[in-house]
Formats: sequence, structure tokens, C-alpha cells
Amino acid sequence: MGFFKGVGRALLLIELLQGLAMTLRYMFKPKVTLNYPYEKGPLSPRFRGEHALRRYPNGEERCIACKLCEAVCPPQAITIEAEPRADGSRRTTRYDIDMVKCIYCGFCEEACPVDAIVEGPNYEFARETREELMYNKDKLLANGDMWETEIAARLHADAPYR
Repeated sequence: MGFFKGVGRALLLIELLQGLAMTLRYMFKPKVTLNYPYEKGPLSPRFRGEHALRRYPNGEERCIACKLCEAVCPPQAITIEAEPRADGSRRTTRYDIDMVKCIYCGFCEEACPVDAIVEGPNYEFARETREELMYNKDKLLANGDMWETEIAARLHADAPYR
């Protein structure tokens, strides 16, 4: 009986008609394509994009030079140098990330006790040369200043799961 059923389906072109029906169903549904440079899709609060160093609301940088992010970085892309300040606290004098080496694992963000280094929402940071992907402290602080509202919202949304 299976042989006649298969021959019947082949002669009546059932698979072709099912495919055409599916095509007609989707033809009249709203389109899901985004016009990318002008429309952007939603990002998860846990998205890991371009790195940024954050500041406290008073303008002081958050990094306390504990070097945990440098120690936990698997490809050793982070370099930190620090010196003590007059008040006895430590602050970084050099904070470099080689974005060519970075694997965007997020370990640096997880290891930081003060949420100083974060991976922000920016995913459009392609560059022409490798030298442009060597981020120093000034570039990282500028990223943090530029994306602070989005970063704070992302950290707030992700707080129950941390």
C-alpha cells in the first residue's frame, strides 16, 4: 500500500503544492527584514561588544588597579600599570587592551569588583589598521563616557542574574 501512496503523491505533486501554499502564506505576512544601517535590531542585556572603562557619578574613574581583569584574560590582551596616589589609593596610569587579541569572553567584566571595565553595546567598531584596535586608557574612558546610559541600563537589567 505504501508504494501506491508514494506514486499517488508523486503524480499529484503534493509536495510542490505544499511548498506553494507555504510561499503564499508567507507572501502576505509582514516582512522581517531590517534596513540595517538605518534600523537596528534589539540587543540582549548580556551582549558583549566594544570595551569601555566607567567612571563614578562624581567623574572619578572606577578602576582601582586590582589587576584581576589582567590576570583572568585568557589571551592576555589587557595590560595594566598602576601607582599609588597621594591619598593612599591605587589608580591606573596605563590601561591597554589589544582588541585584536580579545576573544570577547567577558571574563574581565565578571572579574572586576567595581564594574570598571565593561563590554558595551557598540558592535560597529571596525577599523582599517591593527594600530587602531589598540585601545588605551583615554579611548576606553571615552567609550565609557559615550555609552554610559546604555551600559548602566544594561547592567541594571542584568542585575538579578549576576
